[in-house]
Amino acid sequence: MPIDNKTPKWRHQLTLVDREELNVDGVVSLGSYDEKEIVMETEQGILIIKGESLNIKQLNLEQGNIIIEGTVKGMYYEEESRQKKGLLDRFLK
Repeated sequence: MPIDNKTPKWRHQLTLVDREELNVDGVVSLGSYDEKEIVMETEQGILIIKGESLNIKQLNLEQGNIIIEGTVKGMYYEEESRQKKGLLDRFLK
């Protein structure tokens, strides 16, 4: 749903089904990921997903969507003041 041709904007939405499948809309970019943590930039800030056996089932950055499988134990957003440094640090992990 682009607002104009230059700046795509998606609705940011999280859908978690039985703590086993997470669908996130409004994803701008994917940072680091492994089976215990996935870091992504969303329209609303840096989102960190923690869990076990996490796996990216589907990623479509053109549509701003990611689907994650595994056991989700927690989700949180990084504070704005740490956002730029935190994301860069996580990319360089």
